Amino acid sequence: MAAYLCPPAVIHGEHTVETSRLVAEVRDRHPHAAWAPRIDSIAASTGIEARGWMLPLEAAVAPGRGGGLRAGAIGPAQEALARDGFTQQEVDRVIAALEAVPAPQTVEERTAPAWEAVQAYGERAARGALQIAGLDPADVDCLITSHSTTPALPGLDIALANKLALRNDVLLLPATQWACVAGTRSLALAADLVAADPDRVVLVVISEALSTTYQPADDTLESLIVRLLFADTAVAAVVTGRQRRESVLRLDSAWHHTLPGTQDLHRLDTRADGTHFVMDRRGPRAVQETVTAMWEWLRVRYQDSPGSWHPDLLLAHPGGTRVLEYMEQTMPDTWPSGLLDHSRDSYASGNRGGAAVFDIMRRAHDAGQQPGSHAVLYAAAPGLTATALEGEWL
Repeated sequence: MAAYLCPPAVIHGEHTVETSRLVAEVRDRHPHAAWAPRIDSIAASTGIEARGWMLPLEAAVAPGRGGGLRAGAIGPAQEALARDGFTQQEVDRVIAALEAVPAPQTVEERTAPAWEAVQAYGERAARGALQIAGLDPADVDCLITSHSTTPALPGLDIALANKLALRNDVLLLPATQWACVAGTRSLALAADLVAADPDRVVLVVISEALSTTYQPADDTLESLIVRLLFADTAVAAVVTGRQRRESVLRLDSAWHHTLPGTQDLHRLDTRADGTHFVMDRRGPRAVQETVTAMWEWLRVRYQDSPGSWHPDLLLAHPGGTRVLEYMEQTMPDTWPSGLLDHSRDSYASGNRGGAAVFDIMRRAHDAGQQPGSHAVLYAAAPGLTATALEGEWL
């Protein structure tokens, strides 16, 4: 399978949003929610003090441009009031009052600016990755993209093909719905592509504005947790079939796993006021099943050297620190401690969705790795589905 990965470019959201500001905004908006007395402890339990967003918090909580009575409803409302015996003066007063009521943003008002940011951040990450790899846009043979929280058609692949002026014969592979598994699954696909043609150059770009799912009106405990967790990030990396001077990691094998009957545990819902991330409390336990399955894959892969092989680092994005703890509790006792340090470090500034594994990889690279170190990359996503890769640091 051997595929060679250059260091990723990582572009964090430039608007710092402190957890204290989120807590204050949510507390003011939902003072009587069942979880309101515990909001400070809930926020502290995430371990996140601040995260970066592509757009400021004010953009997420601002009211919509229209009033409580949308333009298309004004005529019918006037007619209904007149039929009920209201005078024209009374009708005018009621309509004016309804129009003055702040309305939530529409899905267009929430998504359109985020989509523009996703494209801009994606372009920056792509150019950064090419520069790191010592390549030009003309060298790219295939572009793999993912952006799950800003649905668009055409998508990020077409946008970047134009912004980067890629060749007309470049293979474009958009994967909008990969979500949190985009980092590992895009690398697995890229590895298959360069295995078929070692001269291929594959550029992977993942740009996620997870803050688009911040919905001020939601008052469930799950929506509170989502608001506290998500961060915005764009990442990109170059994968080649032949080792380059800039290559830092060789990918040797990939593993995929899907749990049947779990498609409703985590999902995106598109409603009138935008995109909502729906999180089920049963999700982490289901993700743990994919971790157990991954341990078995590694056990079988290295069954001829059960006592000598172990990863030197785990670049893992299972959705949260709860599953990271499960990973630590269930990995073989003979494995060294601290394998998940870079994963924990990444989570300390937010859940980056599909961009997370590349962010974790960048942290590991910047910390310095010994050549020959064994790495396992793992991520799980709504579905529930997971992909892992195993390789060696160069």
